[in-house]
Amino acid sequence: MDSLEKQLICPICLEMFTKPVVILPCQHNLCRKCANDIFQSSNPYLPTRGGTGASGGRFRCPSCRHEVVLNRHGVYGLQRNLLVENIIDMYKQENISSRPSPEQKVDQPMCEVHEDEKINIYCLTCGVPTCSMCKVFGAHKDCEVAPLNSIYQTQKTELSDGIAMMVGNNDRIQGIISQLEETCRTIEENGRRQKSKVCEKFDHLYAILEDRKREMNVKVNAEQEKKLSYIRRLTRKYGDHLVSMTKIMETGIQTLEEPEMAVFLQNTKPLLQKIAEASNTSHLERVERSYENMDHYSVSFKREGRALRNIDFVDGVFMFKLGQLHLSISYVKGIVHLKI
Repeated sequence: MDSLEKQLICPICLEMFTKPVVILPCQHNLCRKCANDIFQSSNPYLPTRGGTGASGGRFRCPSCRHEVVLNRHGVYGLQRNLLVENIIDMYKQENISSRPSPEQKVDQPMCEVHEDEKINIYCLTCGVPTCSMCKVFGAHKDCEVAPLNSIYQTQKTELSDGIAMMVGNNDRIQGIISQLEETCRTIEENGRRQKSKVCEKFDHLYAILEDRKREMNVKVNAEQEKKLSYIRRLTRKYGDHLVSMTKIMETGIQTLEEPEMAVFLQNTKPLLQKIAEASNTSHLERVERSYENMDHYSVSFKREGRALRNIDFVDGVFMFKLGQLHLSISYVKGIVHLKI
C-alpha cells in the first residue's frame, strides 16, 4: 500500500489528495484547493471570482514546471480526475476495513465443510483459503498450504501495485487523449485553411471567366443594336413609301370619278407617271438573307471542359495552379476559342 499511497500524495500540501482532484495538461494531479492557492500566489494582482478563483491567468506545475494556462473559468476550468478520486475512496475504505477499532469485532468466515472451523490457511495448490481440518482430513490434505496472513500481505501488495500501475497508465492515457484532441483541432484548422485557399483559386478563375463573358456579351449586344437599328430604319423607309402609294391611290380613285373628259385627261398623265414611279421599288434596300442570324457568336468549351473536369490533387498538391494558368479567349471567324 505504500507505493499506492505515494501516488495519491498532493505535491503542494504533501497529504493525500482532497477532492475534487484536478488533472493538469502535463498529466500531474493537484487538489483543486492547492491548485487555486498556487495560482493565487502566482497571480496576486488578478481579480478573483467571489474569492474562489480568478478568470484566466497562468501558473507552473509544481512537479515538472510546465506552464499551465487557464481559461476564463480559472482553476474551475481544469478537468477533474475522477479515476484518482475513486481510487482515493477505495483506498480509504480499504484502510478502514483493515483497521477495525478495538471494540469492533471482525467476523471471520467459517469453513463450509467444517462449520466449527475458521478459515485460517491458504491452499497454494488450489488457490483458495481453507481451514486446518481440510488440510489434515479433507480435500486439501495433499496440497501445499501457507499461513493466511502471509498470502494476505503478498496479494494485497500485488493489488496495490496493480492499482498504482493503473494510476500511471491513466496519466499516460490522459496525455495521449490530450495529444489526440490537439491533433483534431490542428486537422480542423488545416482543413479550413486549405479549403479557403482552394475557394480563393476557384473564385479567381470564376472572375476571369466572368470578365471574358462580360466582354463577349458587349460585342454581341453591339452587333445586335447595329442590326436592329438598320432594320428599324429600313422599316421606316418602307412605311413612308407605303404612305406615299396610298395617297396616289386615293388621288387616282378621285380622278376616276371626274365626269369631265377634258379635266380627266389633264390629270391622268401626271398621275400615271406618279403611279409608275411609286410601283418601282428598286431604290428600296433589301435585307440580306439570314441577316437576322447571330449564330456566328458561338462558344465551344469541350476541350477546356475536359481539362477543368480533370482538376485534381496530386501528391497533396493542387495540380491546377492559378498562378500558372493563362486563359486566352479570341474570335476566329466569329467563333470564340478559349485556351488554357
